[in-house]
Amino acid sequence: MGMGGQNGEDCSTSCVKSEARYTWEEIQKHNLKTDKWLVIDRKVYNITQWVKRHPGGLRVISHYAGEDATEAFQAFHPDLTFVGKFLKPLFIGELADSEPSQDRDKSEQQACDFQVLRRTAEEMGLFNASPVFFSLYLSHIILLEFLAWATVYNLGTGWISTLITAMLLTISQAQAGWLQHDFGHLSVFKKSKWNHIGHKFVIGHLKGASANWWNHRHFQHHAKPNIFKKDPDVNMVHIFVLGDTQPVEYGKKKMKYLPYNHQHQYFFLLGPPLLIPVYFTVQIMKTMIVRKDWVDLAWSLSYYLRYFITFVPFFGFFGSVALLTIVRFFESHWFVWVTQMNHIPMEIDHEKYRDWLSSQLAATCNIEQSFFNDWFSGHLNFQIEHHLFPTMPRHNYCKIAPLVRSLCSKYNVNYEEKTLYNACRDVVLSLKKSGELWLDAYLHK
Repeated sequence: MGMGGQNGEDCSTSCVKSEARYTWEEIQKHNLKTDKWLVIDRKVYNITQWVKRHPGGLRVISHYAGEDATEAFQAFHPDLTFVGKFLKPLFIGELADSEPSQDRDKSEQQACDFQVLRRTAEEMGLFNASPVFFSLYLSHIILLEFLAWATVYNLGTGWISTLITAMLLTISQAQAGWLQHDFGHLSVFKKSKWNHIGHKFVIGHLKGASANWWNHRHFQHHAKPNIFKKDPDVNMVHIFVLGDTQPVEYGKKKMKYLPYNHQHQYFFLLGPPLLIPVYFTVQIMKTMIVRKDWVDLAWSLSYYLRYFITFVPFFGFFGSVALLTIVRFFESHWFVWVTQMNHIPMEIDHEKYRDWLSSQLAATCNIEQSFFNDWFSGHLNFQIEHHLFPTMPRHNYCKIAPLVRSLCSKYNVNYEEKTLYNACRDVVLSLKKSGELWLDAYLHK
């Protein structure tokens, strides 16, 4: 299944005979909890029951109910022929001949040009991973863990050696976080099966987290980035207000769970320090137990077993817990700044039903390239390219970036790139701006 682009055909796919033809007006009515249709390559599918069995989770596919999902379908599935088999039983008809391929007045020419860009990337081999790159990357993570153990083994548990150990473990955990991200997006191996196994090993055994929890959460973010009620990353559970719309809505309703005009200040207390050590840790464990995800739980427990076997002989049980807490504390800072500097300063709003290119660029920005920035962010300094092509191996983002820039320029789509410092600064400035909007609406509207 593809938008006529996977086999070299023209973007305007010819319709085959079918029993039913639908208009966009009819399709858009089927976006309810108990009634979901979507369109892929002009073909209409009833996914109402299938969403419960969707490997990526029911929410990510449900976010496209009543819409054209062609570009998202292509972006998330590296083997379109294989996943296309699951669509056949769901097929109920096609778009009427008079209907455009794109819903809600989206640009069909822009969508076609994006398909040309995708085909170009395929012809350039940019979806082929480098075994050397990922082997070396995994090796450097394992080496860091070994050096952490070797430090306390050889130097003891003094303050200096303990701090060095904590630093090495923090770097290892952060880098393992970027590597699990690669496996989760199916960008390392050709076969999805091997990516799933690699993902469970890295996120489970090397980090103590859950692959299924990550998949269900992160794919929603990619499907609808910075969209309230669809992207879990902007669900701040009333702790922060984001963007230009939400603060005004909260202010008008006199909602004051916290003094949001000071959120750019308390962000440093509640954001980076607590996300991984508290919120994610509790949420991951709770999710695995409630959903009875015993496989992921076993992988997660294997990490903690290995960790305590390694460090209890040196620090004791409570000392090892303290060391892990320190590591999670510093890792959380690293994770929050890298993941939020690309998104929080960008547009955050309710659903606007944009095309794939425009929706991803409105919600993402890049950080300028350097060897350090690439390593420090796990190549998420190329957030734009990653969002447009999530299954592309990260070492190829720099090769597709000039072509993405050119396409954005053609359609006047803003392609934003910043320095690392400016990107981090803009997180704070955007929180301050949103807080001021809330206060103004709270006091005067």
